Amino acid sequence: MKNTNPKNTVSWKNLFKHYKKVKKYHIKDLFLKDINRFKNFSLCFKKKILIDFSKNRITQNTIKKLLSLANEMDLKNAIRSMYFGKKINKTENRAVLHVALRNLKSNFYVLKNLKIKFSIKKMLKKIKIFSESIINKKWLGYTGKYITDIVNIGIGGSHLGPLMVSKALTPFKNRLKLHFLSNIDGTNIKELLKKVKIDQTLFIICSKTFTTQETLTNAKIIKKIFLKHAILKKNMKYHFIGISENEKKVLKFGIEKKNFFKLWNWVGGRYSLWSAAGLSIVLSIGFKNFLLLLKGASDMDKHFLKTPFKKNIPVLLALISIWYNNFFKSETEAVIVYDEYLSHFYEYLQQSSMESNGKNIDRNMNLVNWQTGSIIWGSTGTNCQHSFFQLLHQGTKLIPCDFIVPIKTYNSVFNSDHHLKLLSNFFAQTKALSFGNNNIKNFKNKKEVNSNKIFKNCFGNQPNNSFLITEINPYNLGSLIALYEHKIFCQGVILNIFSFDQWGVEYGKKISVEILKVLKNKYKCKNYDNSTNSLINFFKKFK
Repeated sequence: MKNTNPKNTVSWKNLFKHYKKVKKYHIKDLFLKDINRFKNFSLCFKKKILIDFSKNRITQNTIKKLLSLANEMDLKNAIRSMYFGKKINKTENRAVLHVALRNLKSNFYVLKNLKIKFSIKKMLKKIKIFSESIINKKWLGYTGKYITDIVNIGIGGSHLGPLMVSKALTPFKNRLKLHFLSNIDGTNIKELLKKVKIDQTLFIICSKTFTTQETLTNAKIIKKIFLKHAILKKNMKYHFIGISENEKKVLKFGIEKKNFFKLWNWVGGRYSLWSAAGLSIVLSIGFKNFLLLLKGASDMDKHFLKTPFKKNIPVLLALISIWYNNFFKSETEAVIVYDEYLSHFYEYLQQSSMESNGKNIDRNMNLVNWQTGSIIWGSTGTNCQHSFFQLLHQGTKLIPCDFIVPIKTYNSVFNSDHHLKLLSNFFAQTKALSFGNNNIKNFKNKKEVNSNKIFKNCFGNQPNNSFLITEINPYNLGSLIALYEHKIFCQGVILNIFSFDQWGVEYGKKISVEILKVLKNKYKCKNYDNSTNSLINFFKKFK
């Protein structure tokens, strides 16, 4: 990848000059100037997902200059480097090949490493056979009863991906009940044990290194509780599955080799739901639906690799995000989902984006002097319309939004108009944020200012993208997730940072291990700064 300070490029300087003009424009005026604005600023993926980005503070000239930046930062070759298996994760000396996990039948790119292709096929076959034995009640627990509950023990990407997808695809769920254990708050285990029967539960322990503190702490206590019931260690083979890169540690934990599923070091945790880390997804929706999830992602991968940038959905959305984050200084992006099943989607994107692009050192090992990752947050509509939308409409912050809604619902309630009302709110909010009502045109007019009308004024000009999806099914969800993955990747490339490590996360883990030792001894803490020492000693006093 090209290692260039983006601010030193000709394109960036041109964009800054252009921004000085565009920042004065109002979205409604942009529509008045271009009667075909929707057509010119919208794209459709496979007639299944419509992306409308016309309600943005951009012109055709903006797009042209943004595309120039992408080209000057050599985005095309960076994309090819990822797809062809080059070690673009430089700080860990690894390739980044989550795209290989879903390139099952099509050969739209050349991955020369045949060993990787073979390993993926072999693992998928193992997942298929195993999942079908559980779903079809052929796999029995140590008491001879079939499995009814699945507990996924993991954190970060080993938790958020499976949680988000399984919730999003609830209409495709089978008989198995899925539970998630991530946090090391003992409350989670206590509440979980109220819901499951040990002799009919399968525990999936997912950790890339099999050293993650939270995951191993939870796994060890679950193992202890299990052995209180099952007595014999050999009974673990009916109830414990290990998913990791570290086979030795999995076996040492007491999990049988046949119950070990391999993770590869070229798949980042937050991109791992397509791998064996997605086993809980497969158990929830079945292998055929999991393949459709992969197929949707694979088709988006093909679009991303093959489509010219001016029609390339992830590229354009990435550039628009950079436009707001670096020129308008917006800093945050909201993701609003109008579908209860997608309630974990913004949390998943929060990790994917902020863990990837939350960096302050560039690829040249220099401190950055531009904005890198945006703050991602959100909620479900219409709930959030009655909370933080007040700030979106009348606050002083510029917060670009992504609005996502399915056209079809799986849950029509007694022939009511619930879904039509949901859609009407979706369309209304995107319109209101963009165009406003502008009741007060002249703040110098004392009669107008003194009237109550002034408090009802909404200026609009708040940018947003609309995603209309035919329905939330495995294929469409796979496409949507991959779209955002590639958007995040493009942002990292253009902003000259490494998106696929997370050393900040590792640093926090390291300190927590040190402090745990301090908490367990009886001595007064003097190891750290005055605040940390005082907090620890206050805790010890009341322990």
